[in-house]
Amino acid sequence: MDAIESHIIESLRKVIDPDLGVNIVDLGFVREVHVDGRQASLDVTLTNPFCPLTSVIEDQMRNELVGEGVLEDFEVSWVFDPPWCPDQVSEEGRKQLRSIGFASM
Repeated sequence: MDAIESHIIESLRKVIDPDLGVNIVDLGFVREVHVDGRQASLDVTLTNPFCPLTSVIEDQMRNELVGEGVLEDFEVSWVFDPPWCPDQVSEEGRKQLRSIGFASM
């Protein structure tokens, strides 16, 4: 992973899933990051393809990536194949989920 991809991932750690209260990177939602200069395309998933909060999450992403000057612009592709599963949550994400009451994580 190059420096700009790393910067994008670190910036996306500030994007919090409104339902779960954990960032989208540690939840395993960020699947792919493709960078072309100061633009990027992101493949992102969610726990549910019918989630009504995609625009909220995308707005948070825009604030962190464009608003903070990491990128000039980006495009999100919401992907659901393969479907998200709890195995994709990082150890840090599991700690955060346990701290807010998800005992099975």
